[in-house]
Amino acid sequence: MPAIVSIRGVGKTYKDGFVALKSVDLEIERGEIFALLGPNGAGKTTLIGIVCGIVTMSRGSIVADGHDVVKDYRAARSKIGLVPQELSTDAFETVLSTVTFSRGLFGKRANPAHIEKVLRSLSLWEKKDSKIMTLSGGMKRRVLIAKALSHEPTILFLDEPTAGVDVELRHEMWKMIRGLRDNGVTIILTTHYIEEAELMADRIGVINKGELVVVEEKQKLMRRLGKRQLELVLREPLEAIPDSLADRALELSKDGTRLTYSFDVQSAETGIAQLLKELGELGVEFKDLHSKESSLEDIFVDLVHGAKGASS
Repeated sequence: MPAIVSIRGVGKTYKDGFVALKSVDLEIERGEIFALLGPNGAGKTTLIGIVCGIVTMSRGSIVADGHDVVKDYRAARSKIGLVPQELSTDAFETVLSTVTFSRGLFGKRANPAHIEKVLRSLSLWEKKDSKIMTLSGGMKRRVLIAKALSHEPTILFLDEPTAGVDVELRHEMWKMIRGLRDNGVTIILTTHYIEEAELMADRIGVINKGELVVVEEKQKLMRRLGKRQLELVLREPLEAIPDSLADRALELSKDGTRLTYSFDVQSAETGIAQLLKELGELGVEFKDLHSKESSLEDIFVDLVHGAKGASS
């Protein structure tokens, strides 16, 4: 199945010489939730702005649901919904009027039934006659999503969709986003909440300093780059890791009471048995042990730091 968004060789250089995007190649699959992660200033919002026609690319090409975003701008833009990070809405308009107006901006005929369906799906129908200025921050964000869905897009960009909302509302919005995907909308989201990507995404892309560091299916990424750690709680504190174990992937806690051993999840030989044997021979005893696997946040931090190291 062809990609619903095809980004090829896209770069952005501003007049002052700042390179926001170097050369990005990315294929977004139809019907997936794709999470784009990266630190502030990495290029996430710039890339989204280019796809949505808000920012002009310096080079490259983008096709959205079969339409070139430059050569066939109107048709491409009609396929795309964008929920920006900023809460910019028409404060004095009602919920119903602002969402209805958004549909008209894309040349779509009036469809009250569709607008009602969107508002109900976002728990906004009871607020349809309320002015935007009277709504809470969470409700205003829902209105932004309703506006983005008003013209029935096949692609929805969510730029930090749960920023500034409470935990309960965040979970409600995750459920809503899954529902959109189940109804055939392809979702591309940026987020600072790594657990959001870990729970929601089918695939993960990490961008840093204008370059895509990795793009991979979430579970494959976590298996490939994830690490497992064995933590030993020692009976007696150690002042330092014994010299004979210096070549092991060991870390000693500051108080000397915990020894952490990192090993590759995919490795056939973990080295745990040999490590425990050597610790026993050295007279290092432990009273408890437990293991844990890397989270997506651990992998993200390693990827970004690795990219920084490589570019410095």
